[in-house]
Amino acid sequence: MIFGGNVRIGVLGGIGPEATGEFYLKLIRGLQETGLIKDNRDYPQIFINSIPAPELVGKSISYEQLRPYVAGLRELERLEVDSIVMVCNTIHLYHSEFQTGIRLPIINLRQKVKERILRDGIEKITVLGTPSTIRNELYRFDGINYIDLSEQDIEILSSAIFKYNKGENRDLQKQTVESIARKYLAIGADVILLACTEPAVMLKNVDIPKIDTLDVLVDGVIDFYKKQLPIARERLFPKYNPSDLVRRIKTDKEFREGRERNITGCFENPIFLMEDD
Repeated sequence: MIFGGNVRIGVLGGIGPEATGEFYLKLIRGLQETGLIKDNRDYPQIFINSIPAPELVGKSISYEQLRPYVAGLRELERLEVDSIVMVCNTIHLYHSEFQTGIRLPIINLRQKVKERILRDGIEKITVLGTPSTIRNELYRFDGINYIDLSEQDIEILSSAIFKYNKGENRDLQKQTVESIARKYLAIGADVILLACTEPAVMLKNVDIPKIDTLDVLVDGVIDFYKKQLPIARERLFPKYNPSDLVRRIKTDKEFREGRERNITGCFENPIFLMEDD
């Protein structure tokens, strides 16, 4: 047993819901590929908080738009997860502010993307994302050349993201986003950075050089999972002083009697009962 089930991951999702589902499936497959999953108990415990928050696809973001995101993070914090992953690119513009107010570690997508770009030795990038992500330069790093979207293409992309998320002419939105990506590859971009979860879903089966930020998030969670395993083992099997162990040892008879009481009585304990709304 790897003790992975004692690692608790909180997912802030729902922005949009389909991208959150795609992230979850990619995470499960990624965990399987590590070789650490020996049986179902080795998967981390995953809490998905799919919030009905506004899409952050406009030219500016207001405090009122951020309120449900903050509330969603607080809800995950109360669950006492080990780490939080936010399945949305634009919201990472506020990662520092959120991390200051949340006592749990929030995976830093911007840093993870930078590490991927440097690792792969990419020189020229075009960023496909929301207007705020692009204009606030979330993924602007020194030493990297960028072929930027035109203002017109930013608006077209933003509209496609919004319409795709609500299920309007999905095939047309996919074609629109793919057309923009291929346009910038043709004029010199080495890679398209899919800096919004919806384009990442739309272009997941399109054979172009790209960095999928959903994949980057998955890798970040798996890295955290691996580092957390020793802590999870200690949590499951805490160390005791010899004197503590002596006090905890019961005779075989006491153990059998206690086990029988637990088995017959656990279903009468209010903590196991579902409350009616």
